[in-house]
This record gives sequence, structure tokens and C-alpha cells, in this order.
Amino acid sequence: MSSAVVIGASGGIGAAFVRALEDEGTFGTVHAFARSFSGAGHLDLEDEASIAAAAAIVAKGPAPTLILVATGLLHEGERGPEKAIADLDPVWLARNFAINAIGPAIVAKHFLPLMPRDGRCVFGVLSARVGSIADNRLGGWYGYRASKAALNMLVRTLAIEEKRRNGRSIVVALHPGTVDTPLSRPFQGNVAPGQLFEADRAALQLLDVIDGLKAPDSGKLFAWDGAEVSP
Repeated sequence: MSSAVVIGASGGIGAAFVRALEDEGTFGTVHAFARSFSGAGHLDLEDEASIAAAAAIVAKGPAPTLILVATGLLHEGERGPEKAIADLDPVWLARNFAINAIGPAIVAKHFLPLMPRDGRCVFGVLSARVGSIADNRLGGWYGYRASKAALNMLVRTLAIEEKRRNGRSIVVALHPGTVDTPLSRPFQGNVAPGQLFEADRAALQLLDVIDGLKAPDSGKLFAWDGAEVSP
């Protein structure tokens, strides 16, 4: 049997992914990694050595056919998404890119080569609809929007390279909708009724989307309902 990997497994959606995958019993092993975990489960997106160490554990087998990067940064401490250009701060912008774009890219560097060279396999990362350039009608949220847009481009580029290694591989960005987690909690006031999802539901919805993906879908961004989101 193959294995599954969840990175960001201490977060709301990441932990729900782990529960769902273990309940389904499809995979022989479900690896769970997070910055807050100690020992073998520790993985810090800003520490490439810890990413490489986690990948070395997974490399012992069985090979992973599903890898999910369920990480993201929207606010931290007193810092939050910028409302206007006057709020731009280079340190906060860099922090957004480090967690939302660079970290997942380095995860791909170490984990994608562990996936089989043939057969269907999926590498999925949590992105966001607000990272869509075409869908940006409100402005604001500079760092989060830009870093998620960068992530979407990284996914597209990774998909092209990975297709050369395995023609049936799928590298995809996933928009979970608004999920009742600490990441979204300060911004839930404007969510339409019925559009705020519990983490377990959000995870199952995304796993259903993943189940329906085909090789030509690689490199794209899909929402929780299976709809493709324009880049």
C-alpha cells in the first residue's frame, strides 16, 4: 500500500485531513508533520533541514501517492492583512511569502521526488481564491493575495516539471472556502450563511475534489466545490 503525507497537521484543516485519511483506511501509512510537533513529526516551513529530515522519514516507504500541504498565514500577533497601500511593510510582506509560497515550494523540492514515477499521484497545496488575479475586485490584503498568487504560479511550474517525470501526476492548488479555524476567525463576520465550513467538512470536500481530478487538471486551482478558479 502507498502512504499519504499531511504537512501542517496541527492546523484545523490539516488535522481534519489526517482524521479523514486514517478513517478511510486507503493508505498503509498516514504521515503527519507540523512545526508544533516534536521529534519525527517536526517540520518547519522556514527550516529546510527539517523539511529534508521529514522527507527522509517518508522515503523509507511505502511511497506516497498523496501529499497535502495544509499550511498558510493570514495574520500573526497584531499583524493582519493590509487594508491599504499605507499599511505595506517589507518585513510582513516577506513573512507572507515565506510561509505561503516559499515554504510549500521547498516542501515540493524534497517531497515530489518521493512520489512514484508512474501511476496516479497527487501533490496538493492549500491556496485561496483571493490569490486569483482575475478575481481581485476589492483590492487590499496585499501580502496574502500576492503570496497566494505566487503559490499558484509555483504550482503551475511544478506541475509542468513533474509531468515530465510522471505523466499521470497531479500537482494542484486547492481553495477550501472559509473554514472555521483560527486563520479565518477574525474575518468570519462577512461570510454568507451556509458558507462557513467546519474543518472536517472542508477536508472531506477537498478530498472529494482530489478524487475527481484527472491528469490534465495538474497545475490548476480548484475550489472546494470542484470549480476551477481563474489564475
